[in-house]
Amino acid sequence: MNFWNDPLKVAADWLTGILVGWGMNDVFAHVLVVFVGIFVLILILMVIDILLVWIERKVVARFQDRIGPNRLGPFGLIQPFADIIKLLIKEDTTPDGADKVVYNLAPMLSMMSVLILWAVVPLAPVMLGVDLNTGLLFVIAAGSIGTLSIIMAGWSSNNKFSTIGAFRQVAMMISFEVPMLAVMLIPTIFAGSMGMNAIIQSQDIWFFWLSPLAALIFLIAAIAELGRSPFDLSEGESELVAGFNVEYSGMKFGMFYAGELLHAFTFGGFWGILFFGGYRFFGLEQVSPIFGILIILTKALIGYWVIMWVKYTMMRIRIDQMLAFNWKFLTPVAFALVMVTALMNALLRGADSWLYITGMFLSNVIVGWVSLEIVRSIGKKEREKVEGLKPIAEAHH
Repeated sequence: MNFWNDPLKVAADWLTGILVGWGMNDVFAHVLVVFVGIFVLILILMVIDILLVWIERKVVARFQDRIGPNRLGPFGLIQPFADIIKLLIKEDTTPDGADKVVYNLAPMLSMMSVLILWAVVPLAPVMLGVDLNTGLLFVIAAGSIGTLSIIMAGWSSNNKFSTIGAFRQVAMMISFEVPMLAVMLIPTIFAGSMGMNAIIQSQDIWFFWLSPLAALIFLIAAIAELGRSPFDLSEGESELVAGFNVEYSGMKFGMFYAGELLHAFTFGGFWGILFFGGYRFFGLEQVSPIFGILIILTKALIGYWVIMWVKYTMMRIRIDQMLAFNWKFLTPVAFALVMVTALMNALLRGADSWLYITGMFLSNVIVGWVSLEIVRSIGKKEREKVEGLKPIAEAHH
């Protein structure tokens, strides 16, 4: 078999042959090779994570008309490694009264919750960890571990500011997972499967063109799940010093920071998988799996750039505004969109592709327009109510 057609299988067979040649049992050799593959994937993700630190600093510097890292190494590329050394040699402290087991477990869970998501990410047609037929459910379940780690960190730190930050994360978790789950059903409707690879293979046309509103809702919910601005209530620096991680130092803090960056990159990848064809791009993925890997990583990086764009452009909102936005607007729109999509899919099944695409796209436009009109009408009534109360208040004074 040609190495470039299936590099993972060729490398795995080669390593298994060496181990068996040394006298190792076939089963143990296969298990060891799998563990080596997992270790290599984690190592690659860690290298990407280090690169993301440099990318984010360069991007925010561009947004804020600054230079960014430019001293250590060419273009400042060695700066993230200097930061790692700094975190490693910093004093590792545990606050008095903290629950030491939970306190120390939280950063590890934060990083682990991101890494296990990549078990179901198809990197190429022949390169994927586990092809679960319920891959989307796995993503939601595994992603929730990250939120759990934040709750654990805030509660175990024995600090009221940390606890408040953790409570806010609970509110965001309960709130924004609802619309996210709802719109993740839309690619499932189009593909007829919850498997990640099946969803990619079904996208002869990007699902974004069939349901752009679902892609937008997923992005908003993902930013809220990440706790990034304008939804960074769990670590509101101006109110909570640093939020849930205020008591962490050294590499424990670094694991939270690295987990956040990699989580954002991962959500950018899932956005690309669900709505932008994953590793597919004009058939290049069929030439070599290497092209598939480059394509999906590029789409993930573009999604990550959009998340950064939002973070460094919008101001933080209040907790009541965030909850009202989700429960009074985002969630109803998501459920309405799922019902409309399911109805249109049933009505247009078997129709010409151009009619199916046009019908789906226009149904999204109509749902979005009706939603905005309802919000505009309610907002107008609220303004009239407030303006009507002003003369009464002035008369009392």
